[in-house]
Amino acid sequence: MPKFGAAVLLAITLFSASRAFAAQKTVTLDVRNMYCAACPAIVKGSLTVVPGVNNVAVSYQRKTAVVTFDDTRTNVSALVAATTDAGYPSAPAN
Repeated sequence: MPKFGAAVLLAITLFSASRAFAAQKTVTLDVRNMYCAACPAIVKGSLTVVPGVNNVAVSYQRKTAVVTFDDTRTNVSALVAATTDAGYPSAPAN
């Protein structure tokens, strides 16, 4: 039984350590094809369902989406794919 307990403790430690290296990141995406007042809601919805996304703010006027996410659960490529799949191609802002 002591080996099982040690294995469980090791697993918990490794899981906790990997979470300790997680970082909140924020990216601004330039979003194309936003032509109406409903478009930002669609863009926001496409991003909020991506695992690891914590916050999304979409600006119709600026044609941008500011996304805060957990970099251990998702990445910028997945965010770009989410908006593109919804009909709104995007790219990281310069």
